[in-house]
Amino acid sequence: MDRTTTIHMLKKLNVTDLAGEKVMIDFATGKYFMIRGTGNDIWDLIQDDITVDEIIRRLLSEYDVAEEECEASVLSFLEKLQSYGFIE
Repeated sequence: MDRTTTIHMLKKLNVTDLAGEKVMIDFATGKYFMIRGTGNDIWDLIQDDITVDEIIRRLLSEYDVAEEECEASVLSFLEKLQSYGFIE
């Protein structure tokens, strides 16, 4: 995965907003996940197909963070989502 990769949701999860965090339930596996902070923003952005570069650019426009740190964090988060089978 790199900045040119287009992120596509594979699995729609039941998501509830709870006190600034997203609680997601994967009924197929019975697992639940919690996302906080910028993970919420990334999750919202990937509901439609979007490139990694566009995610990074949108986050950089909202947060005071170094581009290299933002890129590393976004890629790490997306790779976790990919490992769970939520995105491709």
